[in-house]
Amino acid sequence: MPTADYVIFGAGVVGLTIARELKRRNPSGKVLVIEKESMPGLHSSGRNSGVLHSGIYYPRDSLKAKLCRQGAIEMAQYHKDSQLRLDRRGKILIATCEEDSPQLDLLAQRAKLNGVEAEFLDAQALKELEPEARSATGKALWVPSTAVGSPAEVMKTLVGEVKSMGVELRCNALLAQAKPERKMVTFKNGETVGYGHAINASGLHADRLAHLFGVGRRYTLLPFKGIYWKLDPDSGIRIHHLIYPVPDLRVPFLGVHTTTTTDGSTYFGPTAVPAFGRENYNGLRGVSIGEAGRISLLLLRQYVSGRDGFRRLAVQEGRRYFKSWFADAAQAVVPRLRPEHLQPTEKVGIRAQMLDKQTGRLVTDFLVERGESSTHILNAISPAWTSAFPFARYICDHFIERTN
Repeated sequence: MPTADYVIFGAGVVGLTIARELKRRNPSGKVLVIEKESMPGLHSSGRNSGVLHSGIYYPRDSLKAKLCRQGAIEMAQYHKDSQLRLDRRGKILIATCEEDSPQLDLLAQRAKLNGVEAEFLDAQALKELEPEARSATGKALWVPSTAVGSPAEVMKTLVGEVKSMGVELRCNALLAQAKPERKMVTFKNGETVGYGHAINASGLHADRLAHLFGVGRRYTLLPFKGIYWKLDPDSGIRIHHLIYPVPDLRVPFLGVHTTTTTDGSTYFGPTAVPAFGRENYNGLRGVSIGEAGRISLLLLRQYVSGRDGFRRLAVQEGRRYFKSWFADAAQAVVPRLRPEHLQPTEKVGIRAQMLDKQTGRLVTDFLVERGESSTHILNAISPAWTSAFPFARYICDHFIERTN
């Protein structure tokens, strides 16, 4: 039976950066990365917006706050060292209604606590900095450190780097069974592999995999689909920075905002509409009756309970399946936008959002649980891409046993 010191499930940015960190710490250790797809980065890591978040949103004592700011610095340095394009556009947070004013003040306070550079803009300063943006209160928050990178290029570079370090990457590998008491896993092709420590970084399937190891049974995936529309280059609208609405901080979503990518294209999105499958990117693809039924029941329970503004979120986001309602949300940040300025795009992602079945609440922070000779990263949602390098160190420092 082949064995490895460390077996990592999931070749996304979290799995690969952990593999990289393990090889740095233990060059002679055998690290095996298992990916069920034909290549790495086909899901969250290759589909995210590429924004290097500043860390302004998160409570000071959260894991996100502790990792995001440093992660942005290191991800920017990785772009520089790898000669990948990085656009330091900066972010503007605006109030879309009068009621947003206290939230804007709270975000300014969190920026100070988390060591994030931010400053208030009045209406005139906002107009000079970003003529297309408007704030309902006449006040906005400017976060100059926010940048936009290239997830696809980072993934390609990471894959090459970890392979050169001696990490083995195995694609098209589907897990069938785990026997944690014997430190072994079996794949659907019948092959069995032994390990010293297993790391679950499988994103959209992290809860399923954890349950095979007898870990994290109180958590289940409740996926949300992020739909985008592309700004017509002939619209006459030119956006120079990232424009975000003040988010509802009770839920882990940032609202429809603008992102101008490294190729110069501007997108509006993402939504947070329900997805009825773990990989339900388009239409009914990735939907099974059993999974759709499970997700529908969870959504119904959340709607009935109305916890943390979920009922309002469900109504608001459900409408955004339709272009006219989506355009309304986009106009809240760019008033001159019209529905005809929005072009369809294949850009879409699924958020690997965990639900705590005991509390009935969405998990808002990163979530990691320990198993028998195993570590399970259950809620690696945004800003996981931004935070990937210090997050990998955190996992190695606090969870992973040294096998050699």
